[in-house]
Amino acid sequence: MADWGPVVIAVVLFVLLSPGLLFQLPGRGRVVEFGSMHTSGISILVHTIIFFGLLTIFLIAVGVHIYTG
Repeated sequence: MADWGPVVIAVVLFVLLSPGLLFQLPGRGRVVEFGSMHTSGISILVHTIIFFGLLTIFLIAVGVHIYTG
């Protein structure tokens, strides 16, 4: 049996937290920009920290598991 929980959570968070797709923190002219489709180095760093923080919470603290088979 394969545990698909970590894979599904990581892919969903990666897509949703892509800088500029839904939001960008920090924005180019503001603190937060929504749907700008632009990015910068600092926003990539901030979104990476948010990604790994949420991934850790979902996988370790909550314990999301999806088994197939």
